[in-house]
Amino acid sequence: MKRFTLLTLLVGFCATLQAQTVMVGGEAMYPKKDIVSNAVNSADHTTLVAAVKAAGLVETLQGDGPFTVFAPVNDAFENLPEGTVEALLKPEAKAKLQAVLTYHVIPGVLDFKALKAKIMEGKGKAVLTTVQGAKLTFMMNGEHNILVKDAQGNVANITVYDVYQKNGVIQVIDSVLMP
Repeated sequence: MKRFTLLTLLVGFCATLQAQTVMVGGEAMYPKKDIVSNAVNSADHTTLVAAVKAAGLVETLQGDGPFTVFAPVNDAFENLPEGTVEALLKPEAKAKLQAVLTYHVIPGVLDFKALKAKIMEGKGKAVLTTVQGAKLTFMMNGEHNILVKDAQGNVANITVYDVYQKNGVIQVIDSVLMP
């Protein structure tokens, strides 16, 4: 009887652990790792990781947080006007790159449930302040789809929700947000 109980508990624990581990960019994102330690393994976020390194934000995103990071995939960067990424990665553009990247970060942990609650409180939209200091607007598009609108009116879809980290949560998005 004790073996069965122990086995049942172990199977339940493994199922819980698996439910918390999300696949992003073909790699597991572990909730016990920090945002940068997980992001560097995602094949979908190589441009974002290169930008974070060029901006000198690695230590910040490895810090205690908590942070909610709206993480654009590589395709999102490729959809920017030609030469934009290259220009932002130049050392002389470091301040501008930092502004763009910190515009993708909101203090605290905002998972799907929290974002949806803020949108409902705001009667259909939530306007939240980023670490950069500018605003992002969040809206529902269906029962389980949240849109993010930047200051220029561009809209991103959250494509992968609630990738929990030890210092926050990542929400994967399909467009780069611009302050």
